[in-house]
Amino acid sequence: MNIYGYVRVSSIDQNEDRQLIAMQGKNVPAKNIFIDKQSGKDFERPQYKKMLKKLRAGDLLYILSIDRLGRNYEEIQWQWRYLTKEIGIDICVIDMPILDTRPYKDLLGTFISDLFLAVLSFVAENERDNIKKRQAQGIAAAKAKGIKFGRPVIEAPPGFEKIAKDFLQGKIRLAEAIEKTGLSKTTFYRRLREYELQSKG
Repeated sequence: MNIYGYVRVSSIDQNEDRQLIAMQGKNVPAKNIFIDKQSGKDFERPQYKKMLKKLRAGDLLYILSIDRLGRNYEEIQWQWRYLTKEIGIDICVIDMPILDTRPYKDLLGTFISDLFLAVLSFVAENERDNIKKRQAQGIAAAKAKGIKFGRPVIEAPPGFEKIAKDFLQGKIRLAEAIEKTGLSKTTFYRRLREYELQSKG
């Protein structure tokens, strides 16, 4: 039997130390710990897929909490059944002892585990939806206060109209026009199109 650990954080700037400490506490070999740094909305994760290829019947997989496995209600249940029924491994959710398949080999134990898993999976997905709603509400509130998102708009510098006119009339070259305006090539052309539209208007 081999012991594995799966660790997931939602983004590269989040810290996985707490999960790694929990794995060490269960004596999971470092080489058998697989870490993904991406959303739990689905199971298209490179390290998770790599781990699946190594799992064999009788192996044991540790995860710290059910939301580290994922946050999609249906897919968590599907993956759980695939791991325990198809591959034949045991799973232990460290912070939720009832989700430890090792003691529950009879029908009643499986039923209790499945029921509890369904509830927790629903909670995990619901929390993901709530996070999205809170983010959307926060962005909407910030925009209402005049806070702008994305790259700041680079305005045309003073005297741009004359430089643009000289460039369009062939009096100066592109390199000279860019040097005079201090804009990048892309931004210069963007402001130039705006100038042409205004001139035609």
